[in-house]
Amino acid sequence: MRHLLLAAAASLALTAPVSAAQDRFANVEVKVEEVAPGVAVLFGAGGNIGVSYGEDGTILVDDQFAGLTDKIVAAVGTLSDEEIRFVFNTHYHGDHTGGNENLGNAGALIMAHDNVRARLVEALEDGDGEGGLPVITFSDGVTLHWNGDEIHVMHVHNAHTDGDSIIHWKKANVVHMGDTYFKDATWPYVDLAAGGSIDGVIATAKRVLDHSNSETVIIPGHGPVATQADLKTYHDMLVAIRGGVKAAIDEGHPLDHIQTMGLTDGYAVATDGFISPTKFIEAVYKSLTGATDYSPR
Repeated sequence: MRHLLLAAAASLALTAPVSAAQDRFANVEVKVEEVAPGVAVLFGAGGNIGVSYGEDGTILVDDQFAGLTDKIVAAVGTLSDEEIRFVFNTHYHGDHTGGNENLGNAGALIMAHDNVRARLVEALEDGDGEGGLPVITFSDGVTLHWNGDEIHVMHVHNAHTDGDSIIHWKKANVVHMGDTYFKDATWPYVDLAAGGSIDGVIATAKRVLDHSNSETVIIPGHGPVATQADLKTYHDMLVAIRGGVKAAIDEGHPLDHIQTMGLTDGYAVATDGFISPTKFIEAVYKSLTGATDYSPR
């Protein structure tokens, strides 16, 4: 069956028209990092992909972009000969769901929170989507008894978006946090227009901290694999910056002044990432004041 999946992915890649988007991924290498028995991470372009592999079949957590499907399938093939049975989408953004259609056509079942499907349907209606809708959805969560582990998929409310899920491998002691956690690579993206909030992001980090330990492997949506201590640093940073912005709001300062207060200074976060420090402060400010007219660029 793996060979059928490889063939299907290859066929999709070969029959797709040559485009600038394809050229964009021509030199992308999908790297594999095994983090626990039966659990790995794929790094390519877009959101980090979690992998559960073993005799029951393979599960992917997110699938990056359509133009990378053949490379992703090939990378998965270095871990297991079993077919890709399920794909979980941690949220609806295209760098996490772009491969849905390819993998769905090859036989994988796509699963996500109810709001992920709703937002992908809306994107398709607006002409912005790529297809590959989740065929299994849930409101709170679902558990798979798979590859000798219990894989708990849990919805977290109004964090990065309104449809985020975190995935916990109980036995392996691994958590995939999707884009509720950005590790070093960029300042966090709080998608206010899609129901995200700074308080939800903080609450999600606290939830994972409360249910993890020093041995837990934490997979962020972007950036390198992390530890509980790394996540604690992230959580405390968010709390401190939120507190600074809230105090400035209470003192009557406008956004442009708050962006000059140096609230993001001193933290080990790339300043040239997808979200700049000033755009993150804007997101926190608007989240606290109830505005949703936010663009990350």
